[in-house]
Amino acid sequence: MAEQAQYVTIGVAEEIFAAPVTKVLEILDMRPIARLPRSPDNLLGMIDVRGDGVPVIDLRLTLGMPKAPDTENTRIVVMAINGAKGVVTLGLRADRVFEVTLLDHETLDPPPAVSAGWNDNVIEGIGRRNGNFVTVLDLDRLLGSISLAPDHAA
Repeated sequence: MAEQAQYVTIGVAEEIFAAPVTKVLEILDMRPIARLPRSPDNLLGMIDVRGDGVPVIDLRLTLGMPKAPDTENTRIVVMAINGAKGVVTLGLRADRVFEVTLLDHETLDPPPAVSAGWNDNVIEGIGRRNGNFVTVLDLDRLLGSISLAPDHAA
């Protein structure tokens, strides 16, 4: 029998999202973020993680949700994402992190086919945890196209 995939469940606004635990490097408390001039709105800036500069993306803004202030539950989830030029380390600012867990079923439901104009390619599928829907993000598609390398500077 195949091992069930584990996920880190992340809260953004009232929604629950999940990311494969294999992509998560660490979960940090919120800390000061060094702003970058003329960066996109969802790129909050850089943090230092053990001597390495790690860009931090606001997951709320990336998903088209309104900005929200930091709280005592705000976390930065440091992840390894497959980008166009190989693996990139990124921090995701999330409103809260719940747990590392298995979803209720091994298989995910496909994203709903509701509208041709809806961009669902950032969703790997829909799972359930304790009876609640959990949106499993395709982080490589959602974040892999973000240009962070210095050679993209204007």
